[in-house]
Amino acid sequence: MWSLPLLRHTDVPQRVTENFILSGYRFPDYSLLQCLVSAFRPTNETGNFWTHFLPIFLFTFHFVEMFEWEGAPTPGDPFFYPAWTYFIGVFYLLLASSMAHLLNSMSLIIREICFFVDYGTISAYTVGSSLAYYYYIHPQAGIPKIAVWAQNASGLQTESGEEPLSHVSSTSSSSSFSSSVSALLFRAFFENLYIPCSCLIAIVCVITCCNTRQRWRKYRYAVRTLVFLLPFFISSTPVFYRLLSPSPYPVPSSSVSSSSYPSSTMAAFFFRHCFWLVVSAVFNISKIPERLSPGKFDIWGHSHQWFHCCTFLSILDELHMIKVEIRALLLHPSLVLAPVVAPQLPGATACSTYGVMMVLQGCIASVIAGFGWSAYQIYAPQQKLLKEQ
Repeated sequence: MWSLPLLRHTDVPQRVTENFILSGYRFPDYSLLQCLVSAFRPTNETGNFWTHFLPIFLFTFHFVEMFEWEGAPTPGDPFFYPAWTYFIGVFYLLLASSMAHLLNSMSLIIREICFFVDYGTISAYTVGSSLAYYYYIHPQAGIPKIAVWAQNASGLQTESGEEPLSHVSSTSSSSSFSSSVSALLFRAFFENLYIPCSCLIAIVCVITCCNTRQRWRKYRYAVRTLVFLLPFFISSTPVFYRLLSPSPYPVPSSSVSSSSYPSSTMAAFFFRHCFWLVVSAVFNISKIPERLSPGKFDIWGHSHQWFHCCTFLSILDELHMIKVEIRALLLHPSLVLAPVVAPQLPGATACSTYGVMMVLQGCIASVIAGFGWSAYQIYAPQQKLLKEQ
């Protein structure tokens, strides 16, 4: 019971096999206890489990660090609501992924549901990132303050950072006017469409990824990887805007060390975040190194393990980027003030953070339930035959 024999790809249903992985398979009829025990023996899923289970603790360690900063609010303060929704998204992503790889040998039906849940948590994570960007990057994006800071830098006089955008536009040059219009359009998109778009695209991604388990099987890895490019570009909109705009932070003075000035650091973390995402996509699509030597990387070192490592490194750099922005807000609390030009950006509330995530999870759960029922109808007869053998 404790050490059931591992099988080759020819001894298990084709549905269970992975490209270029020839051995180390668990038979798709394990009990829950047998699945849990298999985490401590070398199978072709052991590395997949640990490369996302152990990072949960590393991510948590780096996350809770910001609560110890001097001047930081209490962890339950509304200021940290977006951070907690981001944490929930990452936590469920890592936990669901590790559990999917550990428990998928219980049955063909459970295998399908495990990975449906895995895709759902990836989408929920993208919305958690969007909420963190919305509340921690958007206030510093200078909407409408960006035009004010730009003019101050060029020697023009303004009364304060709270001056209405219309007044700034009427006294600036044509280039400043164009910048102000762009800021106004960006603000309109950001305040009205950014979060709804993130949620809608997340649901579309779940539906697409779940479909790859029935359709487009030949290109399933490419489809699952590329489909998440869209939520990446949507959620990263405020980051792109910040990188292309003058920094809203004041020049560091003697009272604020230069290490606290966030612009270049945020950019560095974001570019590293993108780098690890690209590398993880290459591993997931190419199936290197096992493609080059089938059977040699069945247990350790195959592409999905490297894919897990690189995706976690990208998440860790994203966390560092968000922490940079949170630290900057704590150092410059005046930047969290909402714009005076209506509609104002409200502060984080339980409804606008946890509420959004709960509604999204409900929608994703409905999608998973639908695909799960379809999987049951397809694989229940096959599973019955496997038990009779």
